[in-house]
This record gives sequence, C-alpha cells and structure tokens, in this order.
Amino acid sequence: MSEVIRIFDTTLRDGEQTPGVSLTPEQKLELAIQLDKLGVDVIEAGFPAASEGERTAVKMIAEAGLKAEVCALARADNRDIEIAMSVEPNSLHVFFSTSDVHLQNVLKISREEALERIAESISYVKEHGFICEFSPMDATRTDLEYLKKVCIVAEEAGADRVDIPDTVGIMTPRKMHELISEIRKVVKIPISVHCHNDFGLAVANTLAGIEAGAQQAHVTINGIGERAGNAALEEVVMALNLLYGKKTNVDTRKIYAVSQMVRRLTGIQLQPHKPIVGDNAFAHESGIHVKGVVIDPSAFEPFKPELVGRIRKIVAGKHAGRHGIKTILEESGLKPTEEQLAEILRRVKELGDKGKTVTDTDVLAIAR
Repeated sequence: MSEVIRIFDTTLRDGEQTPGVSLTPEQKLELAIQLDKLGVDVIEAGFPAASEGERTAVKMIAEAGLKAEVCALARADNRDIEIAMSVEPNSLHVFFSTSDVHLQNVLKISREEALERIAESISYVKEHGFICEFSPMDATRTDLEYLKKVCIVAEEAGADRVDIPDTVGIMTPRKMHELISEIRKVVKIPISVHCHNDFGLAVANTLAGIEAGAQQAHVTINGIGERAGNAALEEVVMALNLLYGKKTNVDTRKIYAVSQMVRRLTGIQLQPHKPIVGDNAFAHESGIHVKGVVIDPSAFEPFKPELVGRIRKIVAGKHAGRHGIKTILEESGLKPTEEQLAEILRRVKELGDKGKTVTDTDVLAIAR
C-alpha cells in the first residue's frame, strides 16, 4: 500500500448524477472551493460535453486558482475531448466501455475496435498536454485477459493513471483485491478504484483495492451518486487514517461542514445512522453507553467526534440512565438533587414508553 492515498472527488460529476440532483455553475464552484479546502487531490468538476451549464461550471472551477487538480470527464471521442479541453482543466478523465455486454449489445463494436478507440483518444489528450486518467467502463465485468490488454494499451498510449471502475457495484472485497493485484502485474502507472454501492460494498471494495496497491480512490461526499451511490469520502478517508494508518491530504476536521453543504445544495438527506456524518453517528441514549462515554468517551466511540468536526450528543429516551439525563441538565445550567434526578428520569422513561420522542426541551420542561 502507498503511504499517502490520493483522493479523487467526483461529487460534482458522478455525485451530481444522483437522480433529482442538478447544481448550477455557481453552486458547483461554491462546493469546489470547499472541497479544495478539505484537501482532496483531484476534483472531477463535471462532464463538459453534457451541457452548456457543465462547460461553464468546469471553466469557472478551472479558473478559480484551486490547489487541487481540476478534472473534466470525456468519452473516448475526439468531439467530447475537444469540448473538455476547451474549458482548460488540468486533466481529462477519459472512459470507454470494455465489457462484452457493453461492446456487443450497446456499442456493437469489436474488442479490437475498442482498443483502437482507446489508444487514439488517450494519445489525442496527451498530444495537447493534459494529464489523462483512463477508465475501462464496466471493468469488473470485463474478461480479465482483455482488461489487462486494455490497461497495457492505455499505458502505452500515454495515460498517466488507469482507473478500475466497478460500474454496477457487483464486486466483493476479495475479488476486488484479486483484480487490482492482477492489473498491477501489467502496468506501472498508478491505479485508481471507482466503486459503486449497489450491494453496500463500495467502501469495502475501495479499501480492498487500495490494500492490493491502488494509489487513488474515487469517492463522493455522503456517498451520493447514481442508483445506490458511490464510495463515501468520509468513510474511506477515516478508515484509511484510523484503521489502516495511511495518510491522505484531507483535513478531517472539515468533513462534517462539507457534508452539510452537500446535503443543503443537493437536497439529499442522510439516513440518521450514516457513518461519520449521520445525525446519530455520535448520539448516545442507552444508559450503559452514556455512563461509559461520560466517564471515558473511548468506551463506546471509535474516535473523538471533533476529529471530523462534530460534537457528541446525549439523547433522552426510555433507554436513558441517570448519567445521560444529568449531563443534559447540567449543560443547561441545572443541578438537580439525587431525588429530583430520579423523578425526572422516571418521567422521561414514562414518555418514552408511550412511543414518544423525548427532546432536550421535554427534559428541561420536566425538570422545571
């Protein structure tokens, strides 16, 4: 594994392909500036050939003077590539289908024709002086020997990086590890992984690919993206940092703020139990858990919430205990006697048993 893993953020491209999401150029620029402050290495700003608005957005981001590499998506087609180059990004992410289901049923071309298109397009990008990352679309359903040939052709044509996309999210961690290990045998250029979450394995597959030697992860904030979404930046980065001991250039303290911005701009809400950034990620109700975190937070938290720009939350409810209710009250400046605390706790549990959500306001009202 590389010591520093590069983070390729595609929130503005693959993330925006979430059904129902459409960002204005100004919103995309606003988000790109925050992603740059977050510390991602690459910002995939959009797909210039898709619309005039996309061209405007990518150009605005490319001209914003960001530290991150600004990347534009293009099909392996000279028209697409010319449009992408016209907005002057730092790099182009060129893709072409390689699985038989795509080549035979959708594009209706041979494997050899595909290789020619791939080599031609990458060469065209490099002739114009741009960094080029190439993706064999539907790589994980592509015949392995042919996929190896595709990657060799891409490298020989001048590609700076090759990305292995799990386009329909059908990999398992073991298979992803094996696949990246095989690709590493035939190319010397850096390998990226781009995983979709159709079976809930995008983050696990991304980490498995990195374990096998991939040096860059394609991710989105909050895991947004087509269908079931993409590998979530916050989960991949925190797992790399804390479980693998690997560095990224991401300032983790800014993760929650950027997550909230994406939530606001896209209108896509998160399930409360979403790891890292969900409303309940650092919330505790159970009396046993609350007592533990009040005495020593590491008892029931894998890391401090402040590490990702969050704070711990003690919640009232029928599972609450004395420590939790006492903490809620003391944070509001109230110091009940033991007898008062017992009565407040009894009434809180009574409300919870009736199926009611107990808020901090309820606790304070009971106390008063």
